[in-house]
Amino acid sequence: MRIALVGVGAIGGALAGFLETAGGHEITLCTRRPLPQLTVTSPNTVLNINAANVIRPNEAGPVDWVIAATKTYDAEGAAAWLPALCGSGAPVAVVQNGVEHRERFLPWVPAERLLPVIIDCPVERRADGDIHVRGAATIKTEEGELGRSFASLFAGSPVQIDLTPDLITAAWSKLCINCAGALCALTQKPSSVLRTDAMSRILLDMVQECIAVGRAEGAHLDDAIAQSVLSHYHRQPADSVNSLLADRLAGRRMEVDARNGVIVRKGEKHGIPTPLNRMTVALLEAV
Repeated sequence: MRIALVGVGAIGGALAGFLETAGGHEITLCTRRPLPQLTVTSPNTVLNINAANVIRPNEAGPVDWVIAATKTYDAEGAAAWLPALCGSGAPVAVVQNGVEHRERFLPWVPAERLLPVIIDCPVERRADGDIHVRGAATIKTEEGELGRSFASLFAGSPVQIDLTPDLITAAWSKLCINCAGALCALTQKPSSVLRTDAMSRILLDMVQECIAVGRAEGAHLDDAIAQSVLSHYHRQPADSVNSLLADRLAGRRMEVDARNGVIVRKGEKHGIPTPLNRMTVALLEAV
């Protein structure tokens, strides 16, 4: 298949590696700056990605699939590529954080050609074109024709693809993990900072806010998810850096709204207080 990746950061680079492993695809990397090479390192392999690289939308042509893996706040920048890439009606897989995948791209793509995708992949971008996948990856997306077609792109790769009839629950479950990662960005420390009793208690309360709002949005979330999130962070390597922390350390804009702000906004809609997430958003926006 002809596949275009719009946004080749940590997640986009990891996806390129999985597609390369699957084999048989014609991959195009759509980036703002030239990418002389893309190397994806995992515990078992080092892949040099065989792909075309274009830096302007007018250099791109129609493809069979578009994978949008930009930061959530750059949906408009990603959309600039779509007229050229979707000239033959290609569907768009939105592989981003948060719970508003379709809403971000509805101004440019009909709902029936949008596929929200939730990915869990421990990966870091150490430099442009240098991607390190630290462990197993799982992708969740919707059941149906588009979901099955997207899953087929990765046949033969190590990534696990789960098709679910309840993507709302999958998205909010992932958000429970992501919202807690803001504590690392606040302290500018890796996952080890969450192992103290005081920080663990804050994490649990922050996730409980996310659970309450997610339930109001229709997600089926058990109270035990909070403890599961805490265990997730305690199991991570002490030096593990999530993307929000990586962005802050690098002086880049952070995805605060998609990870914590959405909990506050939707909490207000349902009359649910979210003081910890609200404070987190205010502090990260202030810095």
